[in-house]
Amino acid sequence: MFGECHAHMIMDGVNYKAAVALHGNGVCEDAVRKHLKESTDAGVRFIRDGGDSRSVSKLAKELAPEYEIDYRTPVFAIHKKGHYGGIVGYSFDDWKEYKALIVRAKDEGADFIKIMISGILDFAKAGTLTEDGLSRDEIRYMIDAAHDAGMAVMAHGNGDPTCFWTLEAGVDSLEHGFFMEEETLHLLAERQIPWIPTLSPVGNLLGCGRFPDKEVQKNLEMQMERVEKAASLHACVGLGSDAGAYLVPHGKGTWDEYEYLKSAGITDAVIHQAEKKIKDIFKRW
Repeated sequence: MFGECHAHMIMDGVNYKAAVALHGNGVCEDAVRKHLKESTDAGVRFIRDGGDSRSVSKLAKELAPEYEIDYRTPVFAIHKKGHYGGIVGYSFDDWKEYKALIVRAKDEGADFIKIMISGILDFAKAGTLTEDGLSRDEIRYMIDAAHDAGMAVMAHGNGDPTCFWTLEAGVDSLEHGFFMEEETLHLLAERQIPWIPTLSPVGNLLGCGRFPDKEVQKNLEMQMERVEKAASLHACVGLGSDAGAYLVPHGKGTWDEYEYLKSAGITDAVIHQAEKKIKDIFKRW
């Protein structure tokens, strides 16, 4: 039995806009319960959410005990205005606003802080991102400020320099982490920071026709190679499918991710170790 270390209860794996629209006039409890049941039916008993701007994950945490699920959430993610992240949270314009969002998250019951510090993959063009990451100083400030507030930090980050700076700054877990190079993977392993490589949102696109399979396959192979390298370095690699993302259903997506990780050489022992570490760190004290 494994936990799901990166999920989005607001999403349904089919149509993001339609899923979000369900919560336009308040959280749709039926939708939340459906996704929780899909998870528990798949044997998932631990979920760490990535947040949203409509309090869906907040309600999911309240309901989760009914489904025997240990649920952790940042309530919402935080991103710099004008950059990627509006899909899951709120933006800040200056450091005063950033600190205010940390306080707000804590007041709303967040277990940790989720920050967005880069774009996402350009699925139609392998090896590229929709936008570069934030600067080294910005990343360090965001992590330090959250830590100073007594909160662990989950960071959405892609691109080699962005990931290196994030690990260097002492993030508590790195999400996605596409395109990391040798030095960065060594730093990841040395510091034993949990990495959630989210292979399912890429691999599950193959054959769907939404993006060129050739480009999707390249992105998948690049990430699989990096996970294999991380395995050889005895890095802390965890299981998180980005459940709710397109073609990554709650419950089933977790097991899809498990198969990808196993194919890349990640053992059950490593998966359990990463989950335990995340459970120990990403909780409200």
